[in-house]
Amino acid sequence: MPPSIVFIVYVNDAPEAARFYADLLSIKPSFETPGYIAFGLGDGADLALWSGHTDGLTPTVPRTSEVCLALPGGPDEIDRRFEQWVTKGARVVSEPHDEVFGRTFVVADPDGNLIRVAPVD
Repeated sequence: MPPSIVFIVYVNDAPEAARFYADLLSIKPSFETPGYIAFGLGDGADLALWSGHTDGLTPTVPRTSEVCLALPGGPDEIDRRFEQWVTKGARVVSEPHDEVFGRTFVVADPDGNLIRVAPVD
């Protein structure tokens, strides 16, 4: 069996964060406990929300990593996704703009964790 990889995002309230990510990404959890909820991303990759280590974490604590959703479809698709997520109430950190790798934007989850949308490489 090939190894799998789990990207863990620390949150204060796993069920609340799971509702946010499920709505934002239109996916359902593949594993749930009160403090740890995972979403299968395919090909041995999961996104997990864990409320087990939140000492001192608040939305105001600077986050130095990002979860990145890579979309096909070019700049227009990036802009469409931005509008969808703003409508869903995502907190905008960086509006759509062009970078060396293409069109991108960043939002934050309720705990301040960063979520970037960018084009597929």
